Amino acid sequence: MKTAFIFPGQGSQFVGMGKSILEANESFFAEKVATIKEICGESFLDLMFEGSIEDLSVTYNTQPALFIASALVIDILKKEGKTPQVVAGHSLGEYSALYCADVFDFRTGLTLVKKRGEMMNKAVPAGVGTM
Repeated sequence: MKTAFIFPGQGSQFVGMGKSILEANESFFAEKVATIKEICGESFLDLMFEGSIEDLSVTYNTQPALFIASALVIDILKKEGKTPQVVAGHSLGEYSALYCADVFDFRTGLTLVKKRGEMMNKAVPAGVGTM
């Protein structure tokens, strides 16, 4: 039997996502935390873990947050020896799938996703468009 990991896109975010994984594995994720602070700002994890859903749901916050949460899960699963034979992602989740498949490293993925969120937010600011 083959194992597949499938990653969600924007709209699946919630305040606190990834918090328990990060807290239970702080030393394992120390380098990633430093990278998150460097790329997204010192208080970004606070926004993810304890901020308002309104702030988290702004596209330029949502996209890096979802990528970060997915990467934390990916890294823990891989650490436990669980690797997929197939990966897929919906919309933004494609970036998590690419990270999972080792197409790029965490820093590259987070940089791309942050820029993607900023450009999408600029193209369609909150309250302007709908699906």
